[in-house]
Amino acid sequence: MGENRNIILAIVISAAILIPYQIFVLGPMNERRQAELAAEQNEAVQAEITQLASDTTENVEAATTEEQRIEIVSEAVTGSLSLTGTRIDELRLERYDTGVDDETPVEFLRRRDGANAFYAQDGWQAIGDGPADAPGFNANWALVSGDQLTPDTPVVLEYRGSDGLVFRRTISLDENYMFTYADVIENTSTTPANLSRFARVRRDGEPPAPWNPFFILHEGPIGVVGSQLRDRGYRDMDPGDEVTESGAGGWLGITDKYWMAAVIPDQTMEIEGSLRLIGRQGPDTYQSGYVTQPIELAPGETLETTARIFAGAKRVDLLQAYEDDLGISRFDMAVDWGMFWFLTRPYFWLLHMLSGYLGGIGFAILAVTVLVKLLFFPLANRAYVSMAKMRNLQPKMQEIRDRFEDDKQKQQQEIIALYQREKVNPLAGCLPILFQIPVFYALYKTLFVTLEMRHQPFPGWVQDLSAPDPTNLWNLFGLLPYDPSGMPLIGGVLALGAWPIIMGITMWAQQSLNPPPPDKMQQRIFAFLPLVFTFVLAKFAVGLVIYWAWNNFLSVVQQYIIMRRQGVDTQLDKLIARLRNRGGETS
Repeated sequence: MGENRNIILAIVISAAILIPYQIFVLGPMNERRQAELAAEQNEAVQAEITQLASDTTENVEAATTEEQRIEIVSEAVTGSLSLTGTRIDELRLERYDTGVDDETPVEFLRRRDGANAFYAQDGWQAIGDGPADAPGFNANWALVSGDQLTPDTPVVLEYRGSDGLVFRRTISLDENYMFTYADVIENTSTTPANLSRFARVRRDGEPPAPWNPFFILHEGPIGVVGSQLRDRGYRDMDPGDEVTESGAGGWLGITDKYWMAAVIPDQTMEIEGSLRLIGRQGPDTYQSGYVTQPIELAPGETLETTARIFAGAKRVDLLQAYEDDLGISRFDMAVDWGMFWFLTRPYFWLLHMLSGYLGGIGFAILAVTVLVKLLFFPLANRAYVSMAKMRNLQPKMQEIRDRFEDDKQKQQQEIIALYQREKVNPLAGCLPILFQIPVFYALYKTLFVTLEMRHQPFPGWVQDLSAPDPTNLWNLFGLLPYDPSGMPLIGGVLALGAWPIIMGITMWAQQSLNPPPPDKMQQRIFAFLPLVFTFVLAKFAVGLVIYWAWNNFLSVVQQYIIMRRQGVDTQLDKLIARLRNRGGETS
């Protein structure tokens, strides 16, 4: 028990050091880094355009006329694609608002000639001595038919090479976020052609504000080649870094928390996929892409092949539908389920299912908490009975400590013998917490990474369960016209909403039912923990705080009933007795 207490004490002391360090040192450092990056990106726009115009590795030629563009219109997305390289480089997600109070659609893909460029494209290259004029990333395609890309109206493009290759491309869009590039290539020359299809997603610099990276979530280049998942975070790569993988089928892309752009080859083709960070004069450029193995096309032959580009929201059911219907390998791994996916996936499924019956994710969180409580009810019951007995043994344990005050070894032996006589396990009280940790992690990860939790309300003042509680104690929960959480340095400490305070109260109530540690200093530290956790969890997703508070409340009710059955007077009983005595004196 002494070792356990020392471990807990070490954790508390570490938290007391690390939390202020995060708030007062790492937080300001991160803000300065974001400001510097934004300044660098603004200054580098013109340099980036110049660099792109002279990039010999991509054979970019200076444009003499304005790019021809095709408008994209659907209920899910709006924007445009360029006929230069058939780039999808302007896209807004119409089903998702920028913020709870901002109904502007999320701006996702951005044009190559502007700041924070982000785009996807698909092209061809010729290899060997045969016809060589194939539409690369900067080829100008001619519009054959269609003037607007919608789910009902595809567009048809054509590229005629100077030496006998003819490429006809039909681009279509489904009702969500999948663009299909169906190509028909004809070799009208007298010599065989060797062709490779290649595609890429590119992003200049890290995502713009209000992007806030967090260690629990992967954001950056990602892909599956064959069945092998590869990923690299934005800040885990240095210029020149490259990760490659070969196999049949898969997908390569760049993902943010809720959105992703990915290029998807014909799933029967052998490809080489790569994740790269390319250093430039301006912002670094992240790239995910693939190139297929060469295909020989004899004179007079025609080749038909299809590739796709996904650009949109990482809705789990949609990703899984694409995986099943189109045979895209492990496509739902675009959602960062984490190393404990066997917990987060079932937890997400259960929350999503219950929310349909109960009218919201918030009620589903409460229901799942009850289900988990019922599942572990017998184990928790035994633990709470043991804790009640431990509380009854406090006077006898104190007597042993007083009797053997100068002989710690004898003191421990007598206490252990007391446990054995009374059939009490002092570690049994830890079991509910041990089983609560994986549930807490699964809910935390699910709330943090899945789009389905974004902007989901809860009765009362909460409009987004995936964001921190919007209220604040220090302005009387919105009654006063200022927000102290925006103050420099200490603003993060002052962000203390109503739900974190409720959670802290329930944590204190539960702790008051547990047997107190024998050491006075440990008692003070443990008494301080609810306050520490109140401030720590204040910046977490409020859905997580609601779960924690609800779980504490259920535990308090269960533990109180067991304590009363065991004849233990709790702190609550003592408080009620004092209030009654005062009431009697007053009357």
